[in-house]
Amino acid sequence: MAMKHCLVTGGAGFIGSHLGEALLARGDRVAVVDDESTGTVDNLADVLDDPNLSYTKGSVADRPLVGRLVAEADEVYHLAAAVGVQLIANSPIHTIETNIFPTELLLEELGRLQQQGRPVKLFLASTSEVYGKNPKPRWTEEDDLVFGPTVRARWSYGTSKAIDEFLALAYWRERQLPVVIGRLFNVVGPRQTGAYGMVLPRLVDRALAGLPPVVHDDGRQVRCFAHVADVIRWIIGLMETPAAVGRVFNIGSDRPISILELARRVVAAVDSSLEIEFESYADAYDSDFEDCRRRVPDLTRLRDTVELPPRYDLDQIIGEVIAWKRGPIE
Repeated sequence: MAMKHCLVTGGAGFIGSHLGEALLARGDRVAVVDDESTGTVDNLADVLDDPNLSYTKGSVADRPLVGRLVAEADEVYHLAAAVGVQLIANSPIHTIETNIFPTELLLEELGRLQQQGRPVKLFLASTSEVYGKNPKPRWTEEDDLVFGPTVRARWSYGTSKAIDEFLALAYWRERQLPVVIGRLFNVVGPRQTGAYGMVLPRLVDRALAGLPPVVHDDGRQVRCFAHVADVIRWIIGLMETPAAVGRVFNIGSDRPISILELARRVVAAVDSSLEIEFESYADAYDSDFEDCRRRVPDLTRLRDTVELPPRYDLDQIIGEVIAWKRGPIE
């Protein structure tokens, strides 16, 4: 396979850093841009000296910068976004602006190159949040998006990412810009921080500190957790598959587990004497916070397009996160 020049926005973040490493391992040149608002260049410590990696601390809202980086790219992986329930609840203005404007700018630059006869394929990282609170037990890519009221800031993230999807698909329909959209479901693994509300690292951090893991509400919310390495394989696989262009894909695990059971598994792996504590959404976030009780994807489309079975189960994932949090053994 010929070497490609890949641009990864948000490439110093949890998922982006793993993606950059995988693209380098494939033999590509990789340009990473990140404003380090939630990511850190430390996530790229193992590859910073790689001659095929270039790193820029900057914003995807900077048009001249984006124009220069896109002009050299063969593929773009757009992962830069507001992340984490805590950040979204606390900063809805930041969430909306961070998610929509940079995507619009990036699509404009790619659209300009497309009109010049140089198509650059785009992977847009979207989210399971776009389904809102759709009551179906499993969500397919064609299902309705069901959001709560605008007075609940919680839904600003999903609606802003839905706008990103609409924009990307519009560029595909009107200008034949090759785009692939991935709706990511609860990606977990080493390097993920609990600082912005990510549930598994937050539970592990508490347990390793000898503190009771805290579960919100009654803990019966259902989620599915996929290892970041599996998710990266699926993203790259979709970008290598012509049939994926112009389509939306659920990406993640489809094995549901309650948050309470997840906490119990963390406790069993760290210290079985720890008691689990419960906290209301009002105390954790604010009085108008609203959550989705069940979030499980239908992965039929993904499996029909890229035949790459997952390599990690949940207990392996929990073990890896714990080992990473503990750090290297001296």
